[in-house]
Amino acid sequence: MQSSEPAKPLPYNDPAHWDKMVTAYEAQSQPFTTLFADAAVATLPIGPSSKVLDVATGTGAAALAAARTGAAVTAIDFSSGMVARVRAHRLPNIEARQMDGQALDLPDAAFDASVSVFGVMLFPNWRAGLREMARVTRSGGSASIAVWKSADGAAVHLLLSQIIRRLYPDNVTPMPCTGLAELADPGRLSAALIAAGFSEPVVAEITHDFKLNVANPGDVDKLFEFMPHWSGLDADQSAAVARALRSEIEQRRTGDSFAIPSTALIATAQRP
Repeated sequence: MQSSEPAKPLPYNDPAHWDKMVTAYEAQSQPFTTLFADAAVATLPIGPSSKVLDVATGTGAAALAAARTGAAVTAIDFSSGMVARVRAHRLPNIEARQMDGQALDLPDAAFDASVSVFGVMLFPNWRAGLREMARVTRSGGSASIAVWKSADGAAVHLLLSQIIRRLYPDNVTPMPCTGLAELADPGRLSAALIAAGFSEPVVAEITHDFKLNVANPGDVDKLFEFMPHWSGLDADQSAAVARALRSEIEQRRTGDSFAIPSTALIATAQRP
């Protein structure tokens, strides 16, 4: 384990935090989140004549999927680093702009479809994020929203949280993003979309394995500092959780790969 000091809560709402994460996120997370982004975009009736908005684009998984249909895509993120990475693809049908998804600097009814893949759920005011998506989607247009089915997210975050809850249920640090918990339920997700201005929501579940490379145990240890619940543990508890995680990895690994099943909810809805 790399440190016995509790980690500080992650600054999810600080663009500078995400600016620093661009390279690591693209390498470690995008291959996984792309599986869900492709599924979310596939629910949208879009093509070469469509205008699509991708909210909280990150490194651009959903924007790239929408662009492959020929649609004109506007990809927004509050992180200048993430926006720069999407621009670096130099695709003529993707315009990447730095913007706050809770207060879009975009006109009403400007898009045929809007999408957010694991983005709006992280907003401090996720309700405003959904309302803004509805505002800029034209009447008769559609939206697709992907969120995690667990309030603890997915992949290593999910597994580590499960271990901490099992060993130290009273030491679980609340997640800093309330949307993770509020939207991790089909009924609440549907209700939130209706309240935002959408109609006829349909929610589907999709599960994929996150493949963690466990060839180097030291690399696995480095992941701990990125886990929100880690901050609620003292040194002895951190060591116990790390041992439990390593034990689970050894029992379930296949070669250098360790699969963590992760489930998302993908909601599609219409704009009246």
